Amino acid sequence: MATLKSKVIWLTGASSGIGEALAYELSHKNVKLILSARRKDELERVKGNCHPAAQRDIKILPLDLADASTLKLITEAAIHYYGHIDILINNGGISQRSLAKNTMLDVDRRIMEVDYFGTITLTKYLLPHFLQRKKGHFVTISSVMGIIGTPFRSGYAAAKHALHGFFDSLRAELWKESKSIHVTIICPGWVKTNVTMNALIGDGSKLNQMDSTTDNGLSAKYVAKKIVSVLQSQKKEVYIGGLKEVFAVYVKRFLPGLFALIVRNAKVR
Repeated sequence: MATLKSKVIWLTGASSGIGEALAYELSHKNVKLILSARRKDELERVKGNCHPAAQRDIKILPLDLADASTLKLITEAAIHYYGHIDILINNGGISQRSLAKNTMLDVDRRIMEVDYFGTITLTKYLLPHFLQRKKGHFVTISSVMGIIGTPFRSGYAAAKHALHGFFDSLRAELWKESKSIHVTIICPGWVKTNVTMNALIGDGSKLNQMDSTTDNGLSAKYVAKKIVSVLQSQKKEVYIGGLKEVFAVYVKRFLPGLFALIVRNAKVR
């Protein structure tokens, strides 16, 4: 099992939800952190709530995953902070709660721009650095929606499915370049965060309410602890969720016809 001690970890989506919980958990692991999200004030708040002894080794680097033109310079700045990066945790993203027939195409494009293109843009800009050092770890927080699709999540599921295709391909390519560059996809199920509050509806506005499945989900702290364990084990794909979500992944994989029948009436909001 790999040690995290003294590793430089760049974490996106660090201002709330799973990302915020991860920042707190990692601040107890004697690592050097770079915290990124759109809101600098929220990043400063998270930094201030991290373990006091770790705060001198936490840098703040605001970014907007939807603004691709800025991400090359931001990646260079991230590398400059400590001279290198060991682990990139792609956690930033937005969700959705609307039927496909009611969702404007611009909303689908926005979700794809943030969740997919923003993520792979950072990854591609950091890739030469990992290749030069012949080591590194790409960790992408996907979702069980990257494997299954349910009502009210068409755009979100599409973006997460796309991430799986990209990172599965990247992993296969990097195997020949260096055995020490790892690619991990983490698929949480329902987690109790503000992801639903900020989820986009059909016209692009925020839902601004908590759905029952999210409200009854796992705690972000629990999921963060599991993710830290995965960072050390360097597994290729991991599912973190309740029995229903994880069971659904395996039903979809081995009994797709049965899954299609079940998901029609599944309670997903």
